Amino acid sequence: MHRFWRLVADHWVMAVGLLVLAYLFLPIVVVFLLSLNRPSNRLSYDLSDQWTLDYWLHPFATAGIGDALRVSVGIALLATLVATVLGTLMAFALARHRFRGRGSTNVLIFLPMATPEVVMGSSLLALFVTLQIPLGFWTVVLAHILFCLSFVVVTVKARLAGLDPRLQEAAMDLYANEWRTFRKVTLPLVLPGIAAAAMLSLSLSFDDFIITNFNSGTTVTFPMFVWGAAQRGIPREVNVIGTAVFLLAFAIVLVVQVRARRQARRLGVS
Repeated sequence: MHRFWRLVADHWVMAVGLLVLAYLFLPIVVVFLLSLNRPSNRLSYDLSDQWTLDYWLHPFATAGIGDALRVSVGIALLATLVATVLGTLMAFALARHRFRGRGSTNVLIFLPMATPEVVMGSSLLALFVTLQIPLGFWTVVLAHILFCLSFVVVTVKARLAGLDPRLQEAAMDLYANEWRTFRKVTLPLVLPGIAAAAMLSLSLSFDDFIITNFNSGTTVTFPMFVWGAAQRGIPREVNVIGTAVFLLAFAIVLVVQVRARRQARRLGVS
């Protein structure tokens, strides 16, 4: 009995962690099962005894779902690219340099993250209307860049804070110039943080509904399509696309982590 309680005491943290992970992944498992199941009726979300691969073989069978997905992917890629570049530069400036207004800038960076999306969406709508900018694809891109920028800065800055400056000093002592030190030492070490920030921005942009709904005009993104389809019964193809997006994101994160670990071992960083 003593050995049993000793085993519980040594592994209870891991057990709780596994339970939390199971809780987090349970909705994803349900979505995957729904993508393989033929519903008993259009408004049913339960699992019937009819299993099929038809939805995976024809993921864009429902009218409009393919166009909405292409719009969301285009917006997410553009917003992520711009936000990642600008956010990384801002993170380097805030982490490596001292300048007047640095503290105020750090506070302002957190404001979009703390502001409710309803407030941000309505404020951006008022701004675009005041400037007479037509609502549509590009207003959504601008809005997504705004709120993704803060997440990129915070993520990359956290990675820079944990970076050992002695590695860069050693490279400079070995007669590497600033650009070569950045390219060969700093960038590979910061790259996991940049990749994580980009993935976070991509998922936030692709998933956003509230801010997009305020500023999209007639543009229909994938979340807006799902919201509209929910009134008539969400098509099973939505579950297919959701599962595919999750698997793609998981694969990208896995590849980035494996490459980062290999790079860290090559540079002798634990």
